[in-house]
Amino acid sequence: MKPWVKIASWSVFAVVVVVLLFMTQAAQDDIPTSKPEIEVHVKGEAHFITEEEILGDLDFHKLWKKGMRSGDLPIGKVEAYLKGISQVKDARVYRKLGGEWKIEVTTRNPIARIFNKQGQTYYLDDDGVKMEISDLHAARIVVVTGDISDRLEGENVSEIINNDSLKSIRKLDDIYRISKYVCNDPLFHSLIGQIHLEKNGDFVLVPLVGDQKVVFGSALTEKEVAEKFKKLRIFYKEAMPYEGWNTYKEISLKYEDQIVCKKKETDG
Repeated sequence: MKPWVKIASWSVFAVVVVVLLFMTQAAQDDIPTSKPEIEVHVKGEAHFITEEEILGDLDFHKLWKKGMRSGDLPIGKVEAYLKGISQVKDARVYRKLGGEWKIEVTTRNPIARIFNKQGQTYYLDDDGVKMEISDLHAARIVVVTGDISDRLEGENVSEIINNDSLKSIRKLDDIYRISKYVCNDPLFHSLIGQIHLEKNGDFVLVPLVGDQKVVFGSALTEKEVAEKFKKLRIFYKEAMPYEGWNTYKEISLKYEDQIVCKKKETDG
């Protein structure tokens, strides 16, 4: 076969392939879209978004409606919208053949609900990212109150930790260290209901059992937090069964290598 004939044959073949691909894509674009397959991956107990809510949001924002042409489906906009939801950690949206498409959403896992002194309330997740409160769903987690200036619109924990000037004026990173330890430890997750930040900078833990307060003090490093909780664990396991949960009005972990307790005053 002469070279020019071979070149011409391959050129014709390439044109045919391009035309077929174009026709196939055009045919796929004309197929009406079906209801998307939706997977919501949840870590922990808090379910912040459901399949029905996702479909309702897409319809409300006119990003999708049943019967929409596959070619008109704004995959990128749908994905960007879902990633913009405060309670969503990640989202993936992609088309399949025959008008079918899929949405995968991974939700954030809250570890604390914070009430700041400006009157705001928001969640902090296990990555140190702030989340808005949902009107439809709530998480049963430790509550943090007190002299907290960190706002919902402000920096997340990673930004604070990597900025020396912010570390000296923000408390969100300290809250994160304590809350994460409480959330991940079965004993303290069941015992600690509230963390309160005093004006002097001390954190105080409020147990769900008994009416004493636990003066935690500072929480500047993960090591410091772990050592203080280790002392408290020993005290709860070795002293409380004998002394009773209502014996002390205050347990202080502020001092290195010791626990200082104040007993309740008794009549007579």
